[in-house]
Amino acid sequence: MAQVPYEVYVHVPFCLRRCGYCDFNTYTAVDLGGGVSRSSYADMAMREMDLVKEWQLSHDLHEPPAHTIFFGGGTPTILPAHDLVRLVAHIRDLWGIEEGAEVTTEANPDTVDAAYLAELQDGGFNRISFGMQSAVPHVLKTLDRTHNQENVVSNVDAARRLGLRSSVDLIYGTPGESVEDWRTSVEAALELDVDHISAYALALEPTTKMGRMIASGRLPEPDDDDEATKYEIADELFSQAGLEWYEVSNWCRPGNESEHNLGYWRNVDWAGIGPGAHSHYNGLALRSWDIHHPKMWGTSITQKRVPWADSETLDSTMRIEEMAILGLRMREGLDIAAFEKAAGMSIPDVTLAEFEREKLATIENGRIIATRRGRLLNDAMIAQVVAAVGA
Repeated sequence: MAQVPYEVYVHVPFCLRRCGYCDFNTYTAVDLGGGVSRSSYADMAMREMDLVKEWQLSHDLHEPPAHTIFFGGGTPTILPAHDLVRLVAHIRDLWGIEEGAEVTTEANPDTVDAAYLAELQDGGFNRISFGMQSAVPHVLKTLDRTHNQENVVSNVDAARRLGLRSSVDLIYGTPGESVEDWRTSVEAALELDVDHISAYALALEPTTKMGRMIASGRLPEPDDDDEATKYEIADELFSQAGLEWYEVSNWCRPGNESEHNLGYWRNVDWAGIGPGAHSHYNGLALRSWDIHHPKMWGTSITQKRVPWADSETLDSTMRIEEMAILGLRMREGLDIAAFEKAAGMSIPDVTLAEFEREKLATIENGRIIATRRGRLLNDAMIAQVVAAVGA
Protein backbone atom coordinates (compact mmCIF):
# COMPACT_ATOMS: atom_id res chain seq x y z
CA MET A 1 0.00 0.00 0.00
CA ALA A 2 1.32 3.43 -0.95
CA GLN A 3 2.18 5.66 1.99
CA VAL A 4 -0.06 8.67 2.64
CA PRO A 5 1.72 11.93 1.71
CA TYR A 6 2.95 14.06 4.58
CA GLU A 7 2.75 17.84 4.93
CA VAL A 8 4.02 20.38 7.45
CA TYR A 9 2.17 23.59 8.27
CA VAL A 10 3.90 26.33 10.32
CA HIS A 11 1.72 29.03 11.88
CA VAL A 12 3.45 32.36 12.55
CA PRO A 13 1.20 34.33 14.95
CA PHE A 14 2.63 37.83 14.41
CA CYS A 15 1.27 40.80 12.48
CA LEU A 16 2.30 44.44 12.22
CA ARG A 17 -1.34 45.41 12.48
CA ARG A 18 -4.52 43.42 13.05
CA CYS A 19 -6.98 43.78 10.17
CA GLY A 20 -10.53 44.66 11.19
CA TYR A 21 -12.07 41.52 9.67
CA CYS A 22 -9.47 39.06 10.97
CA ASP A 23 -10.26 36.45 13.62
CA PHE A 24 -7.12 34.35 13.04
CA ASN A 25 -4.79 33.57 15.91
CA THR A 26 -2.51 36.58 15.44
CA TYR A 27 -0.90 39.20 17.68
CA THR A 28 0.78 42.55 17.12
CA ALA A 29 3.01 42.48 20.22
CA VAL A 30 6.71 41.79 19.67
CA ASP A 31 6.97 39.66 22.84
CA LEU A 32 4.08 37.38 23.81
CA GLY A 33 5.46 35.88 27.03
CA GLY A 34 6.41 32.32 27.86
CA GLY A 35 9.64 32.70 25.92
CA VAL A 36 7.74 33.48 22.70
CA SER A 37 8.79 36.60 20.80
CA ARG A 38 9.46 37.45 17.18
CA SER A 39 13.18 36.96 17.76
CA SER A 40 12.79 33.57 19.49
CA TYR A 41 9.89 32.19 17.47
CA ALA A 42 11.87 30.12 14.98
CA ASP A 43 13.76 28.40 17.81
CA MET A 44 10.53 27.64 19.68
CA ALA A 45 8.86 26.25 16.55
CA MET A 46 11.86 23.99 15.90
CA ARG A 47 11.62 22.71 19.47
CA GLU A 48 7.97 21.87 18.85
CA MET A 49 8.96 20.01 15.68
CA ASP A 50 11.37 17.90 17.74
CA LEU A 51 8.63 17.07 20.25
CA VAL A 52 6.18 16.20 17.48
CA LYS A 53 8.70 13.87 15.84
CA GLU A 54 9.27 12.12 19.18
CA TRP A 55 5.49 11.75 19.61
CA GLN A 56 5.13 10.32 16.11
CA LEU A 57 7.82 7.71 16.70
CA SER A 58 6.31 6.77 20.08
CA HIS A 59 3.06 6.02 18.20
CA ASP A 60 4.87 4.08 15.46
CA LEU A 61 4.24 6.83 12.91
CA HIS A 62 7.08 6.92 10.42
CA GLU A 63 6.17 9.78 8.12
CA PRO A 64 7.76 10.06 4.68
CA PRO A 65 9.68 13.15 3.53
CA ALA A 66 7.47 16.24 3.45
CA HIS A 67 5.49 16.54 0.21
CA THR A 68 4.69 20.19 0.96
CA ILE A 69 5.54 22.86 3.53
CA PHE A 70 3.36 25.91 4.10
CA PHE A 71 3.92 28.96 6.32
CA GLY A 72 0.74 30.81 7.26
CA GLY A 73 -0.34 33.31 9.85
CA GLY A 74 -0.47 35.98 10.86
CA THR A 75 2.26 37.30 8.63
CA PRO A 76 5.12 34.81 8.27
CA THR A 77 7.17 37.38 6.39
CA ILE A 78 7.23 39.63 9.46
CA LEU A 79 10.07 37.33 10.57
CA PRO A 80 13.52 37.64 9.01
CA ALA A 81 13.82 35.51 5.88
CA HIS A 82 16.69 33.70 7.60
CA ASP A 83 14.29 32.40 10.27
CA LEU A 84 11.89 30.95 7.69
CA VAL A 85 14.83 29.33 5.91
CA ARG A 86 16.08 27.84 9.20
CA LEU A 87 12.66 26.31 9.80
CA VAL A 88 12.68 24.68 6.36
CA ALA A 89 16.17 23.33 7.05
CA HIS A 90 15.00 21.84 10.35
CA ILE A 91 12.08 20.12 8.62
CA ARG A 92 14.59 18.68 6.16
CA ASP A 93 16.77 17.41 9.01
CA LEU A 94 13.85 15.85 10.90
CA TRP A 95 11.63 14.37 8.22
CA GLY A 96 13.32 15.05 4.93
CA ILE A 97 11.77 16.96 2.04
CA GLU A 98 10.68 15.33 -1.20
CA GLU A 99 12.57 16.23 -4.34
CA GLY A 100 10.56 19.02 -5.98
CA ALA A 101 8.35 19.53 -2.92
CA GLU A 102 6.17 22.62 -2.85
CA VAL A 103 7.45 25.08 -0.21
CA THR A 104 5.18 28.12 0.23
CA THR A 105 4.89 31.12 2.48
CA GLU A 106 2.09 33.61 2.73
CA ALA A 107 3.35 37.17 2.38
CA ASN A 108 1.91 40.59 3.08
CA PRO A 109 2.98 42.65 0.03
CA ASP A 110 4.50 45.39 2.18
CA THR A 111 6.68 43.09 4.31
CA VAL A 112 8.85 41.73 1.48
CA ASP A 113 11.06 43.03 -1.31
CA ALA A 114 13.27 41.49 -3.97
CA ALA A 115 16.16 40.87 -1.56
CA TYR A 116 13.87 39.14 0.96
CA LEU A 117 12.35 36.95 -1.75
CA ALA A 118 15.81 36.07 -3.08
CA GLU A 119 16.84 34.85 0.39
CA LEU A 120 13.74 32.67 0.54
CA GLN A 121 14.45 31.27 -2.91
CA ASP A 122 18.04 30.46 -1.94
CA GLY A 123 16.72 28.70 1.17
CA GLY A 124 14.39 26.32 -0.63
CA PHE A 125 11.12 28.22 -1.07
CA ASN A 126 9.53 27.96 -4.51
CA ARG A 127 6.08 29.53 -4.04
CA ILE A 128 4.73 32.77 -2.53
CA SER A 129 1.08 33.43 -1.69
CA PHE A 130 0.51 37.18 -1.65
CA GLY A 131 -2.37 38.68 0.34
CA MET A 132 -3.70 41.06 -2.29
CA GLN A 133 -7.37 41.10 -1.10
CA SER A 134 -8.37 44.01 -3.36
CA ALA A 135 -6.94 46.48 -5.86
CA VAL A 136 -9.33 49.27 -4.84
CA PRO A 137 -7.98 51.77 -2.28
CA HIS A 138 -11.22 52.38 -0.35
CA VAL A 139 -11.84 48.63 -0.06
CA LEU A 140 -8.30 48.07 1.24
CA LYS A 141 -8.89 50.86 3.74
CA THR A 142 -12.11 49.25 4.99
CA LEU A 143 -10.21 45.97 5.38
CA ASP A 144 -7.44 47.79 7.32
CA ARG A 145 -4.86 46.61 4.80
CA THR A 146 -1.67 48.70 4.70
CA HIS A 147 -0.36 47.74 1.25
CA ASN A 148 -1.28 49.13 -2.15
CA GLN A 149 -1.54 47.51 -5.56
CA GLU A 150 1.91 48.80 -6.55
CA ASN A 151 3.41 46.63 -3.75
CA VAL A 152 1.65 43.60 -5.16
CA VAL A 153 2.78 44.26 -8.74
CA SER A 154 6.43 44.89 -7.84
CA ASN A 155 6.70 41.80 -5.62
CA VAL A 156 4.97 39.46 -8.04
CA ASP A 157 7.39 40.73 -10.72
CA ALA A 158 10.36 40.19 -8.36
CA ALA A 159 9.18 36.66 -7.56
CA ARG A 160 8.81 35.87 -11.26
CA ARG A 161 12.35 37.05 -12.01
CA LEU A 162 13.63 34.72 -9.27
CA GLY A 163 11.72 31.76 -10.66
CA LEU A 164 9.27 31.66 -7.75
CA ARG A 165 5.65 30.71 -8.40
CA SER A 166 3.11 33.24 -7.15
CA SER A 167 -0.49 33.08 -6.02
CA VAL A 168 -2.70 35.97 -4.93
CA ASP A 169 -5.63 35.94 -2.50
CA LEU A 170 -8.71 38.08 -3.01
CA ILE A 171 -11.65 38.83 -0.70
CA TYR A 172 -15.12 39.74 -1.97
CA GLY A 173 -18.08 41.13 -0.07
CA THR A 174 -16.32 43.89 1.87
CA PRO A 175 -18.84 46.50 3.12
CA GLY A 176 -18.98 49.33 0.58
CA GLU A 177 -17.43 47.26 -2.24
CA SER A 178 -19.44 47.67 -5.44
CA VAL A 179 -19.71 45.08 -8.18
CA GLU A 180 -17.47 47.29 -10.32
CA ASP A 181 -14.93 47.54 -7.50
CA TRP A 182 -14.83 43.75 -7.42
CA ARG A 183 -14.49 43.49 -11.18
CA THR A 184 -11.57 45.94 -10.99
CA SER A 185 -9.83 43.73 -8.41
CA VAL A 186 -10.36 40.54 -10.41
CA GLU A 187 -9.03 42.17 -13.57
CA ALA A 188 -6.03 43.57 -11.66
CA ALA A 189 -5.25 40.09 -10.33
CA LEU A 190 -5.41 38.67 -13.85
CA GLU A 191 -3.10 41.40 -15.13
CA LEU A 192 -0.43 40.03 -12.77
CA ASP A 193 -0.35 36.90 -14.97
CA VAL A 194 -0.02 34.57 -11.98
CA ASP A 195 -0.90 30.89 -12.28
CA HIS A 196 -3.05 30.64 -9.15
CA ILE A 197 -5.73 32.87 -7.58
CA SER A 198 -7.86 32.31 -4.50
CA ALA A 199 -11.07 34.27 -3.92
CA TYR A 200 -12.89 34.07 -0.60
CA ALA A 201 -16.14 35.58 0.59
CA LEU A 202 -15.58 37.88 3.54
CA ALA A 203 -16.21 35.87 6.70
CA LEU A 204 -17.28 38.00 9.64
CA GLU A 205 -17.11 37.11 13.31
CA PRO A 206 -18.98 39.32 15.81
CA THR A 207 -15.89 39.68 18.00
CA THR A 208 -13.81 41.39 15.28
CA LYS A 209 -13.58 45.15 14.83
CA MET A 210 -15.53 44.95 11.57
CA GLY A 211 -18.12 42.65 13.13
CA ARG A 212 -18.74 45.19 15.88
CA MET A 213 -18.98 48.03 13.37
CA ILE A 214 -21.59 46.13 11.35
CA ALA A 215 -23.54 45.24 14.51
CA SER A 216 -23.65 48.91 15.48
CA GLY A 217 -24.73 50.02 12.01
CA ARG A 218 -21.51 51.86 11.16
CA LEU A 219 -20.91 49.53 8.22
CA PRO A 220 -23.49 47.77 6.00
CA GLU A 221 -23.92 44.02 6.45
CA PRO A 222 -22.63 41.80 3.60
CA ASP A 223 -25.36 40.57 1.28
CA ASP A 224 -25.58 36.94 0.13
CA ASP A 225 -26.92 37.85 -3.32
CA ASP A 226 -24.15 40.41 -3.79
CA GLU A 227 -21.52 37.82 -2.86
CA ALA A 228 -23.05 35.26 -5.23
CA THR A 229 -22.93 37.79 -8.08
CA LYS A 230 -19.27 38.53 -7.32
CA TYR A 231 -18.41 34.83 -7.22
CA GLU A 232 -20.00 34.36 -10.64
CA ILE A 233 -18.04 37.35 -12.03
CA ALA A 234 -14.78 35.93 -10.70
CA ASP A 235 -15.45 32.44 -12.03
CA GLU A 236 -16.36 33.79 -15.45
CA LEU A 237 -13.35 36.11 -15.78
CA PHE A 238 -10.90 33.53 -14.42
CA SER A 239 -12.24 30.91 -16.83
CA GLN A 240 -11.93 33.29 -19.79
CA ALA A 241 -8.29 33.88 -18.80
CA GLY A 242 -7.49 30.14 -18.72
CA LEU A 243 -7.69 29.57 -14.97
CA GLU A 244 -9.83 26.58 -14.03
CA TRP A 245 -11.53 26.06 -10.69
CA TYR A 246 -10.20 23.06 -8.77
CA GLU A 247 -11.75 23.87 -5.39
CA VAL A 248 -14.68 26.15 -4.59
CA SER A 249 -12.47 29.15 -3.79
CA ASN A 250 -9.39 28.35 -5.89
CA TRP A 251 -8.52 28.65 -9.57
CA CYS A 252 -5.30 27.93 -11.45
CA ARG A 253 -3.75 27.20 -14.79
CA PRO A 254 -3.60 23.41 -15.25
CA GLY A 255 -0.82 21.90 -13.18
CA ASN A 256 -0.49 24.87 -10.82
CA GLU A 257 -2.79 23.76 -8.02
CA SER A 258 -1.69 24.40 -4.44
CA GLU A 259 -0.38 20.95 -3.57
CA HIS A 260 -0.52 21.80 0.12
CA ASN A 261 -4.20 22.70 0.05
CA LEU A 262 -4.97 19.66 -2.10
CA GLY A 263 -3.43 17.59 0.68
CA TYR A 264 -5.89 19.01 3.20
CA TRP A 265 -8.82 18.30 0.92
CA ARG A 266 -7.55 14.76 0.23
CA ASN A 267 -7.10 14.06 3.94
CA VAL A 268 -3.37 13.35 3.95
CA ASP A 269 -1.26 13.39 7.14
CA TRP A 270 0.02 16.75 8.30
CA ALA A 271 1.72 18.22 11.33
CA GLY A 272 0.66 21.68 12.43
CA ILE A 273 3.38 23.68 14.17
CA GLY A 274 2.64 26.88 16.11
CA PRO A 275 -0.10 28.29 18.37
CA GLY A 276 -3.54 27.08 17.30
CA ALA A 277 -2.23 24.95 14.41
CA HIS A 278 -4.09 21.72 13.65
CA SER A 279 -2.59 18.31 12.88
CA HIS A 280 -4.12 15.24 11.24
CA TYR A 281 -3.06 11.59 11.26
CA ASN A 282 -5.10 9.32 9.02
CA GLY A 283 -3.92 5.98 10.35
CA LEU A 284 -4.89 6.93 13.90
CA ALA A 285 -8.09 8.74 12.78
CA LEU A 286 -6.75 11.56 14.93
CA ARG A 287 -7.11 15.31 14.73
CA SER A 288 -5.34 17.58 17.23
CA TRP A 289 -4.82 21.28 17.76
CA ASP A 290 -2.14 23.30 19.49
CA ILE A 291 -2.69 25.56 22.50
CA HIS A 292 -4.09 28.82 21.20
CA HIS A 293 -2.22 31.44 23.21
CA PRO A 294 1.50 31.71 22.41
CA LYS A 295 2.51 32.15 26.06
CA MET A 296 0.94 28.85 27.18
CA TRP A 297 2.10 27.21 23.94
CA GLY A 298 5.67 28.25 24.69
CA THR A 299 5.42 27.14 28.33
CA SER A 300 4.35 23.66 27.22
CA ILE A 301 7.31 23.41 24.84
CA THR A 302 9.70 24.58 27.56
CA GLN A 303 8.32 21.78 29.75
CA LYS A 304 9.05 19.35 26.88
CA ARG A 305 5.41 18.53 26.24
CA VAL A 306 3.80 18.49 22.80
CA PRO A 307 1.77 21.73 23.04
CA TRP A 308 -1.64 20.33 22.17
CA ALA A 309 -4.74 21.91 23.66
CA ASP A 310 -6.76 18.80 22.80
CA SER A 311 -7.39 16.10 20.21
CA GLU A 312 -10.23 13.95 18.94
CA THR A 313 -10.60 10.56 17.31
CA LEU A 314 -12.81 10.69 14.25
CA ASP A 315 -15.70 8.22 14.36
CA SER A 316 -17.38 6.80 11.28
CA THR A 317 -20.02 9.54 11.13
CA MET A 318 -17.40 12.28 11.29
CA ARG A 319 -15.38 10.59 8.55
CA ILE A 320 -18.45 10.29 6.29
CA GLU A 321 -19.30 13.96 6.79
CA GLU A 322 -15.69 14.92 6.07
CA MET A 323 -15.67 12.88 2.85
CA ALA A 324 -18.77 14.72 1.64
CA ILE A 325 -17.46 18.15 2.61
CA LEU A 326 -14.06 17.66 1.00
CA GLY A 327 -15.24 15.82 -2.09
CA LEU A 328 -18.01 18.22 -3.04
CA ARG A 329 -15.73 21.25 -2.69
CA MET A 330 -13.28 19.88 -5.27
CA ARG A 331 -13.36 19.81 -9.06
CA GLU A 332 -12.45 16.12 -8.99
CA GLY A 333 -15.70 15.58 -7.12
CA LEU A 334 -17.03 13.10 -4.58
CA ASP A 335 -16.19 9.47 -5.39
CA ILE A 336 -19.62 7.85 -5.09
CA ALA A 337 -18.40 4.26 -4.68
CA ALA A 338 -15.84 5.17 -1.99
CA PHE A 339 -18.39 7.31 -0.14
CA GLU A 340 -21.04 4.59 -0.25
CA LYS A 341 -18.54 2.00 0.97
CA ALA A 342 -17.60 4.21 3.92
CA ALA A 343 -21.26 4.95 4.69
CA GLY A 344 -22.40 1.34 4.32
CA MET A 345 -25.33 2.34 2.12
CA SER A 346 -26.02 3.86 -1.29
CA ILE A 347 -26.90 7.40 -2.21
CA PRO A 348 -30.45 7.11 -3.60
CA ASP A 349 -30.71 7.53 -7.35
CA VAL A 350 -33.41 10.14 -6.76
CA THR A 351 -30.86 12.34 -4.93
CA LEU A 352 -28.37 12.14 -7.80
CA ALA A 353 -31.15 12.80 -10.33
CA GLU A 354 -32.27 15.84 -8.35
CA PHE A 355 -28.75 17.28 -8.35
CA GLU A 356 -28.64 17.00 -12.14
CA ARG A 357 -32.20 18.26 -12.63
CA GLU A 358 -31.54 21.30 -10.42
CA LYS A 359 -28.22 21.86 -12.21
CA LEU A 360 -26.31 21.56 -8.92
CA ALA A 361 -23.96 18.85 -10.16
CA THR A 362 -23.05 16.52 -12.96
CA ILE A 363 -22.36 12.80 -12.48
CA GLU A 364 -19.15 11.99 -14.31
CA ASN A 365 -17.12 8.78 -14.08
CA GLY A 366 -18.75 7.81 -10.82
CA ARG A 367 -18.24 11.19 -9.17
CA ILE A 368 -20.53 14.02 -8.11
CA ILE A 369 -19.03 17.23 -9.49
CA ALA A 370 -20.55 20.55 -8.46
CA THR A 371 -21.59 23.05 -11.12
CA ARG A 372 -21.13 26.77 -10.54
CA ARG A 373 -24.64 26.82 -9.07
CA GLY A 374 -23.70 23.84 -6.91
CA ARG A 375 -20.63 25.62 -5.65
CA LEU A 376 -22.80 28.54 -4.55
CA LEU A 377 -25.12 26.11 -2.76
CA ASN A 378 -22.38 23.78 -1.59
CA ASP A 379 -23.42 23.57 2.06
CA ALA A 380 -26.94 22.49 1.10
CA MET A 381 -25.57 19.80 -1.24
CA ILE A 382 -23.27 18.45 1.46
CA ALA A 383 -26.14 18.27 3.95
CA GLN A 384 -28.33 16.46 1.42
CA VAL A 385 -25.67 13.85 0.59
CA VAL A 386 -24.94 13.18 4.26
CA ALA A 387 -28.65 12.91 5.10
CA ALA A 388 -29.18 10.56 2.14
CA VAL A 389 -26.95 7.91 3.74
CA GLY A 390 -28.32 8.48 7.23
CA ALA A 391 -25.10 9.85 8.69
